[in-house]
Amino acid sequence: MRRLTPTTAALTATLLLLGCAGGDPSTEQAEDEPQSAEPESEGSASTDPEPDEPESSAEDSDYGDSADQSNAEPFTIEEQGSYDSPWALEFLPGTAQLLITTRTGELLLRSTEDPSNPDEAAQVSVAGVPEDIVVDGQGGLGDVVAAPDFEESQRVYLSWVTAGDSGTGAVVGHARLVDSGDSAELEDLTVIWEQDPKTTGSGHFSHRLAFSPDGEYLFVTSGDRQAMDPAQDLASGLGKVMRLTPEGDPAAENPFAEQGEVSEEIWTYGHRNPLGIDFTQDGELWVSEMGPEGGDELNLLEEGENHGWPEASNGSQYGGGEIPDHTEGDGFAAPYAWWTPSISPGSLLIYQGEMFEDWTGDAFLGALSGEALVRVPLEGDAGEEEIWDMGARIRDVEEAPDGSIWVVEDGDGANLLRLTPPQ
Repeated sequence: MRRLTPTTAALTATLLLLGCAGGDPSTEQAEDEPQSAEPESEGSASTDPEPDEPESSAEDSDYGDSADQSNAEPFTIEEQGSYDSPWALEFLPGTAQLLITTRTGELLLRSTEDPSNPDEAAQVSVAGVPEDIVVDGQGGLGDVVAAPDFEESQRVYLSWVTAGDSGTGAVVGHARLVDSGDSAELEDLTVIWEQDPKTTGSGHFSHRLAFSPDGEYLFVTSGDRQAMDPAQDLASGLGKVMRLTPEGDPAAENPFAEQGEVSEEIWTYGHRNPLGIDFTQDGELWVSEMGPEGGDELNLLEEGENHGWPEASNGSQYGGGEIPDHTEGDGFAAPYAWWTPSISPGSLLIYQGEMFEDWTGDAFLGALSGEALVRVPLEGDAGEEEIWDMGARIRDVEEAPDGSIWVVEDGDGANLLRLTPPQ
């Protein structure tokens, strides 16, 4: 069991930079550069880093000077096990079970009935996962979410990367999860959405999933596939957030429906690599997004808005090319919060529990290159950002039914951690 204390942004910056300094720079690849740039690095043998991972800190975030300087211990950490290449966590409603995806194509069903005794937690590998998963670069098995009516339907939704004639792209499917106690499988797996177009390369699939609080709409993040310009093209499905029905059809009255084809699916555009998506209790939709070299973002999404990429960003192109910053009146939706240098946000949770009552309604971002957990208040004094050095790349953050916060690290031997208030 471990405890962490919050730090000032400056101290966190020092810790994170020290953590990065000892590594091999070649493993912190710039694989999200446009396809005309140098070929993508293969990364290290044990992990497949996200693209936007220079040596970095939160020192120059727009909240950096006002980060909480309290020395109170904010949470206790309980280790729950370890996994190779985990990507997403999903607690199943009405159960004491957790689904875990790995980028390499495994879906695991784990008991969370007794977190105090994790070594005894029952776990099975779920059969019937997609057979056409492409594991390459950032591609593989991605997100998993339970259907809004999971307790009746037992339906789950998955995203993964597949190949086609013109390259690779993300897809979304749903299936019925059949749990027999000592085994589990997916039945009637059906693909309901495909990223359009498929293209070359192995980065910026994004493919995070979230249902609206009323259960009527499925939102899917679709990255720019490192091509940049399609994010501004409403005839392309890249660099967008899509609003669909639970069966994958374009939702009625989407803002660009009159343009037909893929435009019918689009809710917002001008996105780069949105790897986190979640709703507040009152229905606000938020996305966390990796910038280029700097300019990582937390965005509040409104119907039809253009978030600027690649025409506006508070970061720079790899190699030093400048991008105009977000400015008032530029016609683009500016980020609520941003970070330069990069922290590489790979996930987003809007906390709605009561175990950490002072944090209800706040955003939590898992930082990959930043090796941190970041809290951003969405109401009240937005300047009270907190950043905790976790000592490892954080891949996903989820809230358990009891209000505890679970995070999973990235790469091989990645720890699954349960956060609770200090005793």
